[in-house]
Amino acid sequence: MSKPKILKRGLFATAVLGMAAALPALAAEPAPRRVVSMNVCTDQLAMLIAGAGQLHSVSALADDPRASAMSDEARAFAVNHALAEEIFLMEPDLILAGTFSARATVGLLRRLGFRVEEFAPARSFADVRDNILRIGALLHRQERAAELVAQLDDGLERLRAGAQSGRTIALYEPNSYTAGGGTLANDIFTAAGLVNIAERLGVTGSTRLPLEQLIMARPDLIGRSSSDYEAPALAQENLVHPAFRALSQQDAIDLPVAKMICGAPFTLDVAFMLQDAAKQERP
Repeated sequence: MSKPKILKRGLFATAVLGMAAALPALAAEPAPRRVVSMNVCTDQLAMLIAGAGQLHSVSALADDPRASAMSDEARAFAVNHALAEEIFLMEPDLILAGTFSARATVGLLRRLGFRVEEFAPARSFADVRDNILRIGALLHRQERAAELVAQLDDGLERLRAGAQSGRTIALYEPNSYTAGGGTLANDIFTAAGLVNIAERLGVTGSTRLPLEQLIMARPDLIGRSSSDYEAPALAQENLVHPAFRALSQQDAIDLPVAKMICGAPFTLDVAFMLQDAAKQERP
C-alpha cells in the first residue's frame, strides 16, 4: 500500500468517525466480507460460523494445538500477530478481539475507524451460547449459529441424562494452577456430574493450589493437561513431585486442555470424557 493510499485511508477513517457521531442510528449493515480475528477464542468461533471467504485472518495462536482445538483448520487463513500495522493493511470490515487482546492495538484500530468487537472469556456454557449467537449476528450467519447452539444444548441435555456420580475432581496444571468457581472448567466438571475440589475449597477463578492442599483433599479424579512442554521446565516440578505421583498414579486423566480454553460445542467432548471416567472403578 502506497503512502498516499494510507493517507487517504486515514482521512476516510476520520470522516467515518464524524458520521458515526452525527447519525443517531445506522441502517441495517451488510454482512462483513473481510473479517479478522485477533484472539484464539474468537478465531475458533469465527471458523465455525463464518461463510465461505468471509473470514480472512486468525491469530498466531490459532494453529497451535496446545491452545486451539481447530489448529488444522486455522492453516487455511492468513495469520496475524495482533499488530495494528498488519491488521490495518488487511483492510478488514470487522475485527474480532478478546477483552484481554493487545489494548494498544485495539485502541489504535478503533481510532482509525475500524469496527472492533470484543469478547470476554467464556466462564460458563451460558457464556459460550451467548458468544456463538453474538458472532452469528455480527457475521449475519444466524442460522449457522443456531445450529451450533442446538448442538450445545443437545449435548448438555445428554450429559444431564447421564450418570451424575458426584465424585470429586481437581484440575492440576503446571505451576500448580487449578480452576475454581466462575470458570469454564468448573462448568465442564458440573456438566459431567462431578464436584470441583477447588470450588469446594472456596477457590474462585484460576489460581495456584498448593500441593499440600491437593493431597489433603484427596480428589477421586485429577485432571491434567494432555499436552507437554518440549523440554523440562520448572513449571512442571509440581507434576513430578513424589507425593503428586503417588496421588495421581491411579486417578489422573489427561484432558485435552485446548478444548477447555475456549468454549464451543467441542468443549462438550471433555465433559463426556470425564463422565465416562467417573463410571470406572478405581482403587
